[in-house]
Amino acid sequence: MAEYETLQTQIGYTFRDVGLLRLALTHPSVAHEQGAPIQHNQRLEFLGDAVLQLVLTRQLYEKFPALSEGPLTKARAKLVNRRTLAEQGRQIRLGEFLVLSRGEELHGGRERPSALADTFEAVVGAIFFDGGFEAAQAFVLGRFQEAFGGLSAIPILENPKGELQELLQAQSCEAPEYRVVSASGPDHDRRFECTVHHAGVELARGSGKSKKAAESDAALAALEKLRAKKETAQ
Repeated sequence: MAEYETLQTQIGYTFRDVGLLRLALTHPSVAHEQGAPIQHNQRLEFLGDAVLQLVLTRQLYEKFPALSEGPLTKARAKLVNRRTLAEQGRQIRLGEFLVLSRGEELHGGRERPSALADTFEAVVGAIFFDGGFEAAQAFVLGRFQEAFGGLSAIPILENPKGELQELLQAQSCEAPEYRVVSASGPDHDRRFECTVHHAGVELARGSGKSKKAAESDAALAALEKLRAKKETAQ
């Protein structure tokens, strides 16, 4: 199993049972091609997905006490989408070590995003099975700290206005109000500044090349301020 020393250095974890790592790297195509009951990584992928979700859910829950279930769920989805996980797999060079069928190899399986994402989850599962939750947690947070700055900021939200409204309406039935306070620049390059208010209080300001963009920017700024305020109060 000496061929896996490089990969173990890449992932920052040394397996007691290197067979688990090999299993995590074994693509289902191997069993399909040989038509035999060969073990592959789908069970470890199933386990790793659950561990990954738990680690990141806990991290988001602790980092962003001002966010309710809806925004937290969407933030987590941003972190564990297939494109993100494939990029994580690519960064630790999982493709070089995949055990593939001949057909999958010929069709570019080593660089296939779905294969890389699934294998990354399987590696998480293998680390959990080999070293326990703390080892898996250290691996996951180490990888996502590099990619997302340690989750020190809210992952980019698709709908910050909706998230802000959901957060505020958990406290009162009054919806946030947006006001355009200025517009500048020529017609082809306008710049809008917008404020967002709640219960008569200005929460934040934002700017953008359209009223909608300025409102979204103000909503995102308000979310960050509310989160920081709650963290300070605790």
